[in-house]
Amino acid sequence: MTEARCTATPRPSYHRRSLTRIAVISDTHLPRGARRLPARCVELCTGADLLLHCGDVCGLGVWEMLANLGPPLAGVHGNMDDPELRKLLPKQRIVEVEGSRIGMVHIPGPAAGRAVRLRATFPDCDATVYGHTHVPEAKQDEGVWILNPGSPTERRTSPSHAMLMLEVEEGAVRPTLVRL
Repeated sequence: MTEARCTATPRPSYHRRSLTRIAVISDTHLPRGARRLPARCVELCTGADLLLHCGDVCGLGVWEMLANLGPPLAGVHGNMDDPELRKLLPKQRIVEVEGSRIGMVHIPGPAAGRAVRLRATFPDCDATVYGHTHVPEAKQDEGVWILNPGSPTERRTSPSHAMLMLEVEEGAVRPTLVRL
């Protein structure tokens, strides 16, 4: 597989210390009425070493607000994002953190065969994070983490609003689903 198939932009690499804490969110769909990110989500994002967004941010102003939370911000665009975000963000990408590779995409395709498809799309990745479904997921498939943070603002069929926290250390990824 060529590099161009895995990522639409150069892969950012984040190295801060031996343990890196990554906040992962998706499907914020903001702005929409009086809806906001839950305080706990903002707290975890602000305290992270890196913030990843798996698409459907929706407005450029929301992306800028997330960028001002403090940690470096990387993401992919979703199907509901404004044209400005679609130009700014790639459809998929790979980030490298402390020796781990994390593939990112918004739409993972149908549930049947999803893990196999994501592993094929992001070979040599230790984890893949995706959005779109609003349903949190954290499972390993053939040694690769298949992760969906759910949505901190729009749960749809999920039992609760959610996000992910990842600890990355010496090439190992440890995910924790956080119910909000």
